[in-house]
Amino acid sequence: MALRVVAILLIAYTAFDIRMHAIRVYGRVIHEFDPWFNFRATQYLADHGWSKFFKWFDYMSWYPLGRPIGTTIYPGMQITSVAIWRLLKATGVASLKMSLNDVCCFVPCWFGVSATLLLGLIAAEAANSANAGIFAAAVMAIVPAHLMRSVGGGYDNESIALTAMCLTFFLWIRSLRNERSWPVGVLTGVAYVYMVAAWGGYIFVLNMIGVHAGLLTLVGLYNSSLYRAYTLFYVIGTYGAMSVPVVGWSPLKSLEQLGPFAVFAFMQVLELSNALVRARKLSPREAFKMRSTVFAVAAAVASVVLAVLWPTGYFGPLSSRVRGLFVKHTRTGNPLVDSVAEHQPASDQAYYQYLQMWSCYLAPAGWAYLLLGVWWHYGKWWLGTRIPADARLAGKTFLLTYGVVGYYFCNKMVRLIILLGPVASALSGVSAGLIFDWAVAHLSLLWQPAEAEAEDENAQRPKSKGAAAAAAGAAKSKKDAGGDKDSAKRTAGSASWWWWSSSSSSSSSSSRKRGSLGKFGTEVRAFYDHPAGRVVRVLIAVNVLWLQLKYYRDFYHTCQSMAEGMSQPSIMFRANLRDGTPVMIDDYREAYWWLRDNTPADSRVMAWWDYGYQIAGIANRTTIADGNTWNHEHIATLGRCLTAPEKHAHRIIRHLADYVLLWTGGGGDDLAKSPHMARIGNSVYDDICPGDPTCRMFGFERGGVPTPMMANSVLYKLHSHNLRPGVQADPSRFQEVYQSKYGKVRIFKVLSVSRESKEWAANPANRVCDAPGSWYCAGRYPPALQWLEKKKKAFRQLEDFNRGGRDEKYYEEYMARMEGRKMTGDGGGVGVERAKGGNGGAKKAVKKMVDEFSAKLKKLIAANAVDEIAHLLANEPELANLRSADGRGPLWWAYEAGKTEVAALLLAAGADPEATDSEGMRPVDLKA
Repeated sequence: MALRVVAILLIAYTAFDIRMHAIRVYGRVIHEFDPWFNFRATQYLADHGWSKFFKWFDYMSWYPLGRPIGTTIYPGMQITSVAIWRLLKATGVASLKMSLNDVCCFVPCWFGVSATLLLGLIAAEAANSANAGIFAAAVMAIVPAHLMRSVGGGYDNESIALTAMCLTFFLWIRSLRNERSWPVGVLTGVAYVYMVAAWGGYIFVLNMIGVHAGLLTLVGLYNSSLYRAYTLFYVIGTYGAMSVPVVGWSPLKSLEQLGPFAVFAFMQVLELSNALVRARKLSPREAFKMRSTVFAVAAAVASVVLAVLWPTGYFGPLSSRVRGLFVKHTRTGNPLVDSVAEHQPASDQAYYQYLQMWSCYLAPAGWAYLLLGVWWHYGKWWLGTRIPADARLAGKTFLLTYGVVGYYFCNKMVRLIILLGPVASALSGVSAGLIFDWAVAHLSLLWQPAEAEAEDENAQRPKSKGAAAAAAGAAKSKKDAGGDKDSAKRTAGSASWWWWSSSSSSSSSSSRKRGSLGKFGTEVRAFYDHPAGRVVRVLIAVNVLWLQLKYYRDFYHTCQSMAEGMSQPSIMFRANLRDGTPVMIDDYREAYWWLRDNTPADSRVMAWWDYGYQIAGIANRTTIADGNTWNHEHIATLGRCLTAPEKHAHRIIRHLADYVLLWTGGGGDDLAKSPHMARIGNSVYDDICPGDPTCRMFGFERGGVPTPMMANSVLYKLHSHNLRPGVQADPSRFQEVYQSKYGKVRIFKVLSVSRESKEWAANPANRVCDAPGSWYCAGRYPPALQWLEKKKKAFRQLEDFNRGGRDEKYYEEYMARMEGRKMTGDGGGVGVERAKGGNGGAKKAVKKMVDEFSAKLKKLIAANAVDEIAHLLANEPELANLRSADGRGPLWWAYEAGKTEVAALLLAAGADPEATDSEGMRPVDLKA
């Protein structure tokens, strides 16, 4: 027991320490984009209180429209952080100068520990083994699939959502442990409400529990305990979820959430029919008729309700992201969604990268073992034997179901691999705990005499029926402290583990005579019992424990390396100058600070939507758009502004912005992202790239020469102003006012800004309000831009499939060009064509194209042509994982040539640093 406590403390410390790398190196800095919005919302809650927070309509974002924050945010993380901050102040910890910013930086570390410990409880509950729980926690503490959203400073919703999810899952399977555990369903519902408030991934949690409850019902394991636990969870959880403003009535309207409601309704009808059967003491035949009648009436009522509500549009459609999980193509049809790399399907490399070899091999073994255990118990049930109440079938079946569902969904979208992390850790813990128990049991032979082993062996042999009945009766009289009916059930519940013990061979043959094993079997048995056999068994056990320690140590070091990579914030990073001098690149924050200190408070800053959160959070200036992406048409307008010719773009920008901010300096800068800007803009303004939804005319030709459309765009003019020969912004329209130290950010002042439009947008009288004096007053575009409004066409996304009106011709052309394409070497990029010809010809063509692109990429990397490589990856991210005949690819070449900026670009596009070439060499092995 003491050793287990020490192990748990070490695991908790490790989970915290590995997440502190970013804070130790970069300080208490909030990372990336979304975390800055989360921090800004947290600060608003701390400054203005609960009531104003939920009525907050932010006019500093999505100018001139604004955005309702209080009703479109999952507030769990903000509420939690402010509560922790105030608690620290009340207890005097504030004397350590723990600011709200500091609390937000530490929240991912703290909740990474809590999620780790809760996952250990899930594994222990499901496997009925404390060692399985400890090993599962040891994996969860450091597995990259958990680290990816829980490093210090990564203040994102997932950092607390994993804790809420693991808590909900643990309480759910705990509520089904035995017939007296159902009141825990109340706590399950409360934990689920917290999950809903924390993250939009609550839909996965709801459906996982719904699928599990439905599965138990369908296989015949339905009972009153399951009914009560699920009913309590669903009623409390749904009522609480509907109290979260961003969720509202969606649990009863959204197609994504109606499955668990159907399970709930089915259980109510089933329990009603069972109650009627019990009350009337009906015979089996009469009971069948009664149940049939009740279900027929319920089905009729449900049909009437559906017939009435469906035509009214009461039921909401599936979102494009969710529907994309069930369709064949990897593109959603929405260029805005498709521009985000984490929406692409997971590859084999992603599994090895985020789960590592340890989990990738142990988790399937744990899943198979649980399946065998469940099969053994179900087999007894099918044969008419009562299943022991504490067999932990609920936990086992839950992990089995979670494993299948989690793997399916993350296979469709790499972002969802975060949901696979917990179940992979739990299943790995089951396997590792099983191996550890087996080895320790055999290692005990060192101090266990042969006579004692024989006595243990005899004790495990089946007794006669009379003796077994007597033993069961004696055990029944002893009550356990946990509320189980008797200790005999606990013994039966752990019976599935008996054949892994040190005397399993003898137990499995105890019902037979020695001679029935045959000569070979008798000899094996004799050696097994011989002192020499005992020595062999001990040596095997020692070797198993040593291998387990060795592989976990390798797993630990790899995860530490991954943690360092994941802890590098994009808002600042370390690099080496040409002379090898290490420096900290802090251009982005310095640019935002410049805006904060050198521009009027009412300044409006136009930048690509990625950066809006940081501009509002650090510079405290109004932005045109941000990472929420809730208004596709508005982002398309932004895309039109940046990709249009300079004169045309200024005609729009002068009515919307005072400054234009661009990320420059190579890498994943705005020039690399420009194809997405054009595609998104063209999806609403089809005159940007007539007849080409993918805007291939907006890019670069052979040798990095910009196409005419690119060369004339305001984006290219501002990005390359005075940096490339002959490229200069029109001094009558844009004036450069700031360039960061290392050239990563440039800021231009917009000249001839329309004061009339700015004053019109700031006038509350020009806002469309829900009611006079309402806090919700959506903005409108100034009258001077009405001509632009008339050019818009509403973009019908995949979630609008049941509403009609989508431009099918545009959609089909977009999908034809983005899907089913092959790479063709046109010198400047990757063209789009349908693969033609037979398999033999296609294979040769593909090999030829791979060789051509390999040679081209090698030259570009050697020349450090960052801009051109970035453009290629923006159009074809799969090039990051291109492999030549020797098994190497761009990341090997970049590290070998010392091109760190190119390497960072490739990693951002999905290149795997742990992949191996034909000689087993990894890219990271070549890193200087």
